[in-house]
Amino acid sequence: MKHLQSLLTLLAVVLFISCSEKVQQHSGNFVTTRDGKFYRGDKEYKFVGTNFWYGAVLASEGQGGDRDRLQKELDLMQEVGITNVRVLVGGEGPDTVASHVVPVLQPEPGVYNDTILQGLDYLIAELEKREMTAVLFLNNAWEWSGGYGAYLEWAGCGPVPDWSDWTIAQNYHCQFVKNDSAKAMAERHVRHIVSRTNTVTGKPYSESPAIMAWELANEPRAFARDSVTKACFAQWVEAQAKLIKSLDGNHLVTTGSEGLEGCEYDPDLFHQIHAFPEIDYVCIHIWPYNWHWLGPASGPLEVGLAGNGEASTLDSVPHAARKTRAYMEQCWDIVKDLNKPMVLEEFGYPRDGYRIEPGSPTQGRDIYYAYVFGLMDEGKLQGCCFWAWGGYAQPKHVRWQRWDDYVGDPAQEEQGLNAVFACDTMTLDIIQLVTTHLKQQ
Repeated sequence: MKHLQSLLTLLAVVLFISCSEKVQQHSGNFVTTRDGKFYRGDKEYKFVGTNFWYGAVLASEGQGGDRDRLQKELDLMQEVGITNVRVLVGGEGPDTVASHVVPVLQPEPGVYNDTILQGLDYLIAELEKREMTAVLFLNNAWEWSGGYGAYLEWAGCGPVPDWSDWTIAQNYHCQFVKNDSAKAMAERHVRHIVSRTNTVTGKPYSESPAIMAWELANEPRAFARDSVTKACFAQWVEAQAKLIKSLDGNHLVTTGSEGLEGCEYDPDLFHQIHAFPEIDYVCIHIWPYNWHWLGPASGPLEVGLAGNGEASTLDSVPHAARKTRAYMEQCWDIVKDLNKPMVLEEFGYPRDGYRIEPGSPTQGRDIYYAYVFGLMDEGKLQGCCFWAWGGYAQPKHVRWQRWDDYVGDPAQEEQGLNAVFACDTMTLDIIQLVTTHLKQQ
């Protein structure tokens, strides 16, 4: 009897150790944070990534889907050392708006396009095979995928205005963080996605090592400077982050914020939304073109756009680089006490002369990219994701039309202006040099 008990005890110990090792190995695949850095297992995870918002659509088997192209894109990313992609979970609202992502994931509240969901499943499964990671954003402050505007329209706030009048558009979108009905619909969407089980792998999303983080929204903003709206915005960030953590304790959560630019240049608000314990790391975005840093430092942006030779994106690189460093350091100084990683998860730079064709020169962009990637060596940035991946796309029109190839530039923007194509060999060489350097650290 004693012999049998000893054997049973020994077997229990062996099983315990075996199970513990499996759990440790499984949990070690998730990205975690510690002392201001990312880790996968015990190894520091410092990455170069790309914005690939259309990944779930491309991975689908319906209109817009092209799994052969998806495979080629992921293969090329791996070849140059890109390990992280930032992906839109899906668009919301009717598919009749010319500037919107189509096909949409959620055409009506709580009604889902299963083809796109299965595309997201397929994408996550492919990333798992390649040991790549994804940041999945669940909402959007801007109209190109529905987001805030779609939820507000569903909540009875009237039609979404276009952005030709900035004041009117802001006044409309600032209602989101104060509208209980709109927020409730967005919350139900979060529950539906984060709790999903992958139809390809059979595993809950919460168990996928390919998901690095859930992101509340693409560039969430209060869209107002009054204290009430900003307080509501912060409360929404906290509530959404807590909700996601309650559904999925394995993955990181972040805001998707642009930094100070996305917080009405209120440093206290920027600090507050990243100080919540459920927010695991800090996001910033930098857009020299959109923020009017291009062209001569003393001249208007329109000079560069006129194409009259008086200015170019190449002429603007030193000025854009100085502004980039200053913005990054300004944001860092505000949040460094949080001891959380900071990621530059969106930055872009136009092709030379504001051209858009694949193969057109990118000398200015290449210099700027090299400069930005070099900032990672200073320790403030733990990841950099350029906007955007164009890969093997062949754009047919200046503005996206159904069913042109997706290039990374949203439908309302020039197709190819910020895209990195497979034929941009110098840009890809720079990326590969940086990723090789990071591996050797």
